[in-house]
Amino acid sequence: MNYTLITANRNYSSWSLRPWLLMKALGIPFAERFEPFAKPDNYPDFRAFSPSGQVPVLLYGERTVWDSLAIALYLADRHQGIWPEDPSARAFAQCIVAEMHGGFGHLRNDCTMNVGVRVRPKPMSEGLQRNVTRVREIFEFGLERFGGPWLAGAEFSAADAFYAPVAFRVRTYELDVGKGQAWVNHVLAHPAMRDWEDQALAETWREETHEAELAATGTITADYRR
Repeated sequence: MNYTLITANRNYSSWSLRPWLLMKALGIPFAERFEPFAKPDNYPDFRAFSPSGQVPVLLYGERTVWDSLAIALYLADRHQGIWPEDPSARAFAQCIVAEMHGGFGHLRNDCTMNVGVRVRPKPMSEGLQRNVTRVREIFEFGLERFGGPWLAGAEFSAADAFYAPVAFRVRTYELDVGKGQAWVNHVLAHPAMRDWEDQALAETWREETHEAELAATGTITADYRR
């Protein structure tokens, strides 16, 4: 399989992290093409390779697959391990992946992803509190019902890849996910996640729109980026 995965900045691009981590963790070979967020509006430039004007994008021959969920579904037709084998765990994983893909807007907006910093956040809005409570429910239910250490059982799956950006957010903003912190610690220790983090810390440029969004979330207490 000669896949090329188009991604963007490690610090900011939670959407890129999902398929990148999924393929790395499952040992699916791919070449990476990096297209950084070089300006406040990258849509016109990204339209050259992405119908949606967004990343990530998976290229396979003359085929273009855009959107992180579409990439996961495409890969699931061709590779084992994207979804759990157990029917109940599989259904749970598919539900929570769809829920993450289509929801959690307050978490995305109020706790913007930035791998390399730590933030003392502003008081939570009601919407953000609901999102964090729901994340905690998902984590705790998955671990208890399927035995861990991953969200849907003993093996890494798309469920873990899609919630991996949340793990970075939990750490950045010190969000309380209760017993779900065990999964957060586990996924942050995964070699592929540590690789992503190392590359994020090594990024030397800053994109002003993402940095402004970060500044609006609260007070930056530490910045480990180079």
